[in-house]
Amino acid sequence: MEDLDISQLAEYLHVTPDQIKKMVTRGNLPGRKVGGEWRFNEAEIHHWLEERIGLSDTAELDQVRAVLHRRSDSNPRPLSEICTVDTIATPLSARTRGSVIRAMANLAATTGMLWDAPAMAEAVAEREKLHPTALSNGVALLHPRRPQTSILADSVLALGICQAGLPFSDRGQLTDIFFLICSYDDTSHLRILAKLSRLVANEDFLDGLRAAESPGDAWSIFREAEAVVDENQTF
Repeated sequence: MEDLDISQLAEYLHVTPDQIKKMVTRGNLPGRKVGGEWRFNEAEIHHWLEERIGLSDTAELDQVRAVLHRRSDSNPRPLSEICTVDTIATPLSARTRGSVIRAMANLAATTGMLWDAPAMAEAVAEREKLHPTALSNGVALLHPRRPQTSILADSVLALGICQAGLPFSDRGQLTDIFFLICSYDDTSHLRILAKLSRLVANEDFLDGLRAAESPGDAWSIFREAEAVVDENQTF
């Protein structure tokens, strides 16, 4: 991670330098002045983008995905390649916040790409204490605060579907669909989070997952929904 100046951040976000100046002076963008010049910490910008991704507005999500697409030097792998039948549990046998997180980390570890499930579970639990990832539609997008590169060989995505909702956050709603995002780097994390946010905004997709009778059924629903999003997505 590094500090960016206004020009670099403008290129990063695919906006004009004037737009960056307006956003930061209005307090809509995290930045600080160093020697009279605005500087932006890349880690803070990633967190800011993550918060924007959490919004349900699809136009906002399209903007963020476009930014991430520009930042990538290669075509990203489909989520259905990093989320396989082996990393899907339906039903997920867990009834408490801690047992959900542990079960999801163990599920991700079945790939062999994650070799310390307890460490991942601990990192995810710490992230949940800072800011719960449960959404109002019954979905939680679990992830650690930062990529856990020391225990990951590659990005992994796990999916757990409970038979009934459970009180996962302190906001009152019940959660029954859990995604665990184990990303190898920040850009991959944001790209995965952005596409997942777009997918879970579709109630038909969520209903399909809840009705899935096996991990194979759930994976097929996931793959088909992702294909529709990709087909309708333009950059």
